[in-house]
Amino acid sequence: MLQAISLSKHYQSHVALDNLNLMVKPGEIFCLLGQNGAGKTTTINLFLGFTEPTSGEVLVNNRALSSGDSDARKHLAYIPEVVMLYGDLSALENLDYFSRLAGFGYNQEQLSSFLSDCGLQDSAHHQRLSGFSKGMRQKVGIAIALAKNAAAILMDEPTSGLDPKATNEFTGLVKNLAIQGKSVLMATHDIFNAVNLGTHIGIMRKGKLVHTLLASDINANDLQKLYLETI
Repeated sequence: MLQAISLSKHYQSHVALDNLNLMVKPGEIFCLLGQNGAGKTTTINLFLGFTEPTSGEVLVNNRALSSGDSDARKHLAYIPEVVMLYGDLSALENLDYFSRLAGFGYNQEQLSSFLSDCGLQDSAHHQRLSGFSKGMRQKVGIAIALAKNAAAILMDEPTSGLDPKATNEFTGLVKNLAIQGKSVLMATHDIFNAVNLGTHIGIMRKGKLVHTLLASDINANDLQKLYLETI
């Protein structure tokens, strides 16, 4: 569903991403680890089409992603560190608005079902987003991804600032996305969560993907040791 082929991004003399090759298949959760500036967010932005590669190629559902390619982009959903939604609108109104932008029209019962499936309590469906915690906003963001029927979901530091309970709830939601056959590419600093959540783990350094591992082949302590040796 997601593939980078010899993908590079240069900003004048600065190399933000250097010859990246990776693939995320349906049902996989690929967690990218690395320090700030390692290339994680650049990778996410290139897959989303927010910036153009200097060289190489991005494939979404086996189709090359190019500027203005709405057909490839319809398969994608994005959950940033801070989910940007309309604070003056309710959870239902935000979900209705963004799903309509993607070409879907749902009734109130269907919209509520998406929110409930993502763990948002019924009493919050009609509340304004301005009063939501970060964890609650993320649940609305995942509901939007489901309502858009996105096959691939890209996330940038989604557990940053979440307490342990909210992180655990979020982990369960993302695992459920994979069970549904979604592809997930996540940039994170959370080594423990990468092992607990991911199917695959990549460690980046100075724009290069230095290690690619199966999460089932390593524990959190060994991953932390490898990470520290790498960076």
